[in-house]
Amino acid sequence: MTEQDLRKLLEDVRRGRTGIEQALTRLRKLPFEDLGFAKIDHHRALRQGFPEVVYARGKTAEQVAKIVRGMLDNGSSHNILVTRADRAMYQRVRRLSRLARFQPLSGTILIRRDKQIRGKGLVLVVSAGTSDIPVAEEAAVTVEAMGSRVETIYDVGVAGLHRLLEHRDRLAAARVVICVAGMEGALASVIGGLVSAPVIAVPTSTGYGASLGGVAALLAMLNSCAANVSVVNIDNGFGAGCVASVINRL
Repeated sequence: MTEQDLRKLLEDVRRGRTGIEQALTRLRKLPFEDLGFAKIDHHRALRQGFPEVVYARGKTAEQVAKIVRGMLDNGSSHNILVTRADRAMYQRVRRLSRLARFQPLSGTILIRRDKQIRGKGLVLVVSAGTSDIPVAEEAAVTVEAMGSRVETIYDVGVAGLHRLLEHRDRLAAARVVICVAGMEGALASVIGGLVSAPVIAVPTSTGYGASLGGVAALLAMLNSCAANVSVVNIDNGFGAGCVASVINRL
């Protein structure tokens, strides 16, 4: 339940459009709802400004669907995001809401019911290579779900730096930049040196053996000499999108 939803419920009670018992029924589920295998945090949107996100990996399609149903039945109007999902999960969720949209590249399912833009500026998602796009797309969908404008620039890694420099105006216009890169992870430092905005670096597991599943890019980004670069975990596009959204709402 969002702050807007709660205000509307209280206003409806005050005006007599909703009975006290009916309001109490809704509020009883507000802290969390226990499904046995999961506890849905219905209170999170009030505390943090955005609702709980469903991490689907390790869950069955039935479990994902039950969690989404609980979020839909709570009476809130917020967006619902599922990450690391597959098509079978999407098919189950699609039966619950025709608004559900599946992005197979990133494995995200988004039910976008609230299209209000709450972010103050543009979040720009940049990927070094085409192989980094799935993680970049997860970040972009997350930013969209959390109410910010988002644009993407893909395949502009340091092996062909002129491809990035073509977009200097777009980089300068962004309020937050998310940089997604594997291999040696150098793109984050380059972008950090070009912009005044915060740069959220996302190392990916893209690369050959010595990249150690993204550890090489992670360490390079952590050791960046660009002071405006911060780093999230390997392949964590969701985490980057979430932090970017929080910054963009400040």
